Amino acid sequence: MLHAHLTLDPHFTVGPVNRRLFGSFVEHLGRCIYDGIYEPGHPSADGDGFREDVIALVKELGVSAIRYPGGNFVSGYRWEDGVGPRSERPRRLDLAWHSTESNRVGLDEFAVWLKKVDSELVYAVNLGTRGVQEALDVLEYANIRSGTRLSDMRVTNGHPEPHRISMWCLGNEMDGPWQLGHSSADEYGILASKTAKAMHQVDGDLELVVCGSSSAQMPTFGSWERTVLEHTYDDVDYISCHAYYEEKNGDLGSFLASAVNMDGFIESVVATADHVKAVRRSGKTINISFDEWNVWYIDRYHGVDKVTGRDDWPEAPRLLEDVYSVADAVVFGSLLISLIRHADRVTSASMAQLVNVIAPIMTEPNGPAWRQTTFFPFAETSRLARGEALTLKLTSDTYETAEYGTVSVVDAVATHDAEAGVSAVFLVNRSQESSVVVTIDVRGLGAVEVTAARTLSDDDYYAKNSLADRERVGLVDNDSVVVAPGTVTITLPPVSWTAVSLG
Repeated sequence: MLHAHLTLDPHFTVGPVNRRLFGSFVEHLGRCIYDGIYEPGHPSADGDGFREDVIALVKELGVSAIRYPGGNFVSGYRWEDGVGPRSERPRRLDLAWHSTESNRVGLDEFAVWLKKVDSELVYAVNLGTRGVQEALDVLEYANIRSGTRLSDMRVTNGHPEPHRISMWCLGNEMDGPWQLGHSSADEYGILASKTAKAMHQVDGDLELVVCGSSSAQMPTFGSWERTVLEHTYDDVDYISCHAYYEEKNGDLGSFLASAVNMDGFIESVVATADHVKAVRRSGKTINISFDEWNVWYIDRYHGVDKVTGRDDWPEAPRLLEDVYSVADAVVFGSLLISLIRHADRVTSASMAQLVNVIAPIMTEPNGPAWRQTTFFPFAETSRLARGEALTLKLTSDTYETAEYGTVSVVDAVATHDAEAGVSAVFLVNRSQESSVVVTIDVRGLGAVEVTAARTLSDDDYYAKNSLADRERVGLVDNDSVVVAPGTVTITLPPVSWTAVSLG
């Protein structure tokens, strides 16, 4: 039996847990929108064509904000194609995912859907094939009440109230050679600064996100962030991070420690942003929008379902429909732990993506919708993580990984909501062989009781939920909890994620 010990003290905090940490991402990619959130012929479709079974699951998931419409898709997108009468909307080639875009869903429809799921719209503008004027145009269309050509167009299209989008992404992954309009850091930084300044002339209160590196493995990582921020530091509020993780070559031990990599990624970007701050002698702090993160078997995608034929441009093809295992969900939950651990600087995040495409929710056309394994850690963390992230003192047995060296068997983070008088602890056991007894010192919280303890695990670490067996994996009550004066003890099964609620 392995052991770990952690101490909770509400006097030592990292920072507030911003609700935008529990954001997601919807891109015009594969079946994320069409057959995902929007299927007019489905038995559960509402009057707007949106699947009500999916709406219910999105609300259960607790998604706070959703980045839209991309992603790589946005760098070739003409936003005006997706507004106005559907019969007049053009069909276009989507070069990012080698598909045909019908434009049946656009900005207005998506804004309507967001109200149904109680979520905020985070909008990305096209700085790949377009630029300043188009960003101003979509901002005017979306946010100005009326009295101009574009705002009146929105009113005519049936949306008299402005969408009031407050957070905007300035392009997507512009460091990537795969990106339409791929730029150098200087070229992109200059364009992003011009666009940000122009948008602020319309509304000085907008929150703007500048593109960081598309991954920490990019050859320009670090220098890209520094150069882009040198151009845009005074104009923006966030720099983005993107990271995806997958088990490679059967190395489950390293995969389970993926959050070690995310921690380092975040801390490197923070250091780079703060370097620019110091050089500029600025009093302003740039935070991180981790607006793409997930488990994604990207190597598998390139070998299996990528569409490439010159005359083959399918509409809403099945792309990137990873089916997630218990191990994937445990890693996914540990990535959430990493984000909360850095809540002082990571104040917005978008799990990529929401439905069907590397997603916690899956659907079948004219059929059911169901929860993937990754659904459960996200929904539980979104529900329980309130107030402040706490600075933890954690000691744990360790194990060796090929990728990250010596790492802790247990990873953990805790939150405390002083006003509500509740706390939550989120725990991962990375061991493949042994359970771990975790002792939690809660003396700093006063008298507490455990109101719930739920664990995601399975004897088969690769067990999955599927169309054929939609409830194979889920959360179960962890009955090992023992409460004593000043301590809570819980046993974590191998390869597991656990949430403990304290009241």
